[in-house]
Amino acid sequence: MSKPFSELGISAPILKALSELNIVEPTEIQQKTIPLLLAETHDLVGLAKTGTGKTAAFGLPLLQLIDTTSPIVQAVILVPTRELGHQIFRNLEDFGKHIPNLSIAATCGGIPIKPQMERLAQPTHIVVATPGRLIDLIQRKAVDLKQTKFLVLDEADEMVSILKESLDEIIAELPKKHRTLLFSATLPGTIKQLVQNYLHKDVVQVSANMETIGNQGIDHEYIVVDPIEKLDVLMHFLNSREGERGIIFCKTKAAVNKLAKNLAINRFSSGALHGSLSQGIRDRIMEQFREGHINILVATDLAARGIDVKEISYVVNYHLPDTYEAYVHRSGRTARAGAKGLSLTVLQEEEVAEIAEFEKELDLKFIEFKKPTAVSLEENNTLLWAKQIFKTKPNHDLSAELKTKVKTVFHHLTKEELIEKLLANYVLQNKIDVVEKPVKKFKK
Repeated sequence: MSKPFSELGISAPILKALSELNIVEPTEIQQKTIPLLLAETHDLVGLAKTGTGKTAAFGLPLLQLIDTTSPIVQAVILVPTRELGHQIFRNLEDFGKHIPNLSIAATCGGIPIKPQMERLAQPTHIVVATPGRLIDLIQRKAVDLKQTKFLVLDEADEMVSILKESLDEIIAELPKKHRTLLFSATLPGTIKQLVQNYLHKDVVQVSANMETIGNQGIDHEYIVVDPIEKLDVLMHFLNSREGERGIIFCKTKAAVNKLAKNLAINRFSSGALHGSLSQGIRDRIMEQFREGHINILVATDLAARGIDVKEISYVVNYHLPDTYEAYVHRSGRTARAGAKGLSLTVLQEEEVAEIAEFEKELDLKFIEFKKPTAVSLEENNTLLWAKQIFKTKPNHDLSAELKTKVKTVFHHLTKEELIEKLLANYVLQNKIDVVEKPVKKFKK
């Protein structure tokens, strides 16, 4: 049985906030990390899968160790994306809402820097930042880290390349005596090198929930499709989960745009998220997703970091990820906070052999998801066609005379007869398409 937060050494104001947020039982990484950070002075490496509460694992002790009577920056938290930065910022504000005079700032890239400079001119205790933006602020002398006690590298495996270029410049601004806390879902060789180069030799390593991905609540399944039917199979799956929220992962920005366009054409409630979109658009899409105005997010791996929405019931890997770590992060978007979730990977025949490697490396079991029959796919496409018609807005530019003539054609048909004829026409047209398209290609 796990210890309550009160037995981990958490102070009364933070306990009150946790109670109000209905956060009662610490996760494994929180139980192992919080007492160490509060009682020791060592650097720390925390390893835990995504969705296991790493933000609170370092955030709660940081909040408690901050001296709010001193107006200086005492902790810097580096994150790979602005979305994750703002999620951590919101979490820390929620955890620390009963701590008097606490001041936290989010300074991430993708938005104008001037308001952030103005914000940092005020007393600030904790700064949550992306590395590039923090260096920009340092170079403009807009932030003073000369007395900063804590440097947190969160989701370090997702920003290794960025850290290689920027960490020296950031650390040069910190006092020699500071604590570095590195948190990651995986520990590839590049992270081990970071630990050797930048953390103290007596660093403490804490691991939790490493035997499975995130938690036991995720069903890992795969479905084998031919390339020509891939989109139809996906739309069949999405129709079967109508009203639920999910994320579809693609390898590239171009693939995200193409798939999002196809889903929009078929009237799915969806939005695209990738690094080439302006920050304003990304923020708007994320807000719509969080608020439930759109149900499906089509995203690249990095763009989807920082999405902590509890009601995500499924994740679809539309393309098999390149690394095991990427699969860990993708699947960890679902089954948050103890809920159940599905991680479905769409494969072509030649990729099936790779599933065994994922099973071995990640110590989990994939189950084959039954592919819908050709008849079922056709019926689903017919329903999508009907929804397209239903959701099509009337064209008010058409002349009244033309509308009258068309109405005259259908004048004697009942509603049922009109639907029967529309369906028959749709089926006929699709059969013609199947025959004609290859011929047209051949002629070219």
